[in-house]
Amino acid sequence: MALVILWATAYKLKLWSPLLFPSPSEVWKSFVNGFSDGSFQVGLLASLRRIVVGYALSILIGLPLGVFIARFALARQTLGQMILGLQAMPSICWLPLAILWFGLDEKAILFVVVMGSLFAITTATAGALTTIPPSLISAGETLGATGPALYLRVLLPAALPPILTGLKIGWSFAWRSLMAGELLYSGVGLGRILQNGRDLGDMAQVIAAMLIIIAMGLMMENVFFRPMEARLHRKWGLQAATA
Repeated sequence: MALVILWATAYKLKLWSPLLFPSPSEVWKSFVNGFSDGSFQVGLLASLRRIVVGYALSILIGLPLGVFIARFALARQTLGQMILGLQAMPSICWLPLAILWFGLDEKAILFVVVMGSLFAITTATAGALTTIPPSLISAGETLGATGPALYLRVLLPAALPPILTGLKIGWSFAWRSLMAGELLYSGVGLGRILQNGRDLGDMAQVIAAMLIIIAMGLMMENVFFRPMEARLHRKWGLQAATA
C-alpha cells in the first residue's frame, strides 16, 4: 500500500510525463481490460506452458549431466569448466543462434529457456555431489549401495538441499530467459504483451504485464520452493539457519 501511495504521489507531482509514467488507476484499468478481453489469460497460459516444458527439460538434462560431471574427474576438468564459462553468458545471447537453428518459433523460445537454466542446475548438482563427505559414501557402500543405487539412495538425497537451491536459481534464469525470448516472438505470451504495449506507447499495459510477471515469480517462490526448502531444513535439522 505504501508503494501505491508513493506511486500515486509521484504521478500527481508530474515528475515524469503521464505518457511514460501512468497512474495506479490507469494500470488497474489496463488489468481489468486485459483480463476482460482474455488477452492476459491467453498470454499467461502460453508463457506458463513454455516455462513448464523448458524448465522440465532443463531438469531432465541438468541433473544427470551434473551427476556425470561429479562422477568422473576428466568430465569435471573439461565439460565442467566449459559449463562454468557458458553459465556466465546471458541467456539472451542464445537467441540469435536459436533463431538461425529453429527459426523464430516455439522451438527457439524453448531452446533459450533451456539454455538459460540448464547450466545453473548442472553446476549446482555437480558441486553438491562433489562436496559430500567421503565417510557418507563409504557408509552407503558398506550397507550395499553401489552403482546407480548409491546415487539414488545416498548421494542425491544427501545433496538435495544445495541441488534445490540450484533448481530455484535455474527457475529464475528460465523465467527471465522466457520473457526475453517472447519480446521478439510474434506469438502470444507475457513478453509479447510487453512488446505490444511498447509498440503502442501504452505504458499502463507494460506495467500491468510487468506486475503479472513479478507475481508469477513470487508465487513460484512461495508456493513451491519455500515449502520445499522448509521441509528439507526440518528434515536435516537446519531450522535455526533459516530463522
